[in-house]
Amino acid sequence: MPAAKDRIKPHLEDAWLGDAVLELYARSWILRQYGKVDADLKSRFTSNQFLNALGQPTMVEAEVGRIYKEGGLEGAFAHIQTKIEPLFVKQEGKRQRSQR
Repeated sequence: MPAAKDRIKPHLEDAWLGDAVLELYARSWILRQYGKVDADLKSRFTSNQFLNALGQPTMVEAEVGRIYKEGGLEGAFAHIQTKIEPLFVKQEGKRQRSQR
């Protein structure tokens, strides 16, 4: 069985694109939701720690990258909005409640 690194290698280019698309989505979403720049929130939204809740982070980013290549920003943003954002919002709510 190939090592994890070998299984991921073919997906790195898609993941590189997906990472950039996810960053853009997160920044745009934060500005819409909060009306301000929040680097910490953006970092949590795009972190491997968070993405790990959805699967192997490189593979999550690669999926976003493939969707971007097939459907442009509109398609990739729709995917992030329906598949990634809801979990982030849920986890952020829990994080905020635990800090009180």
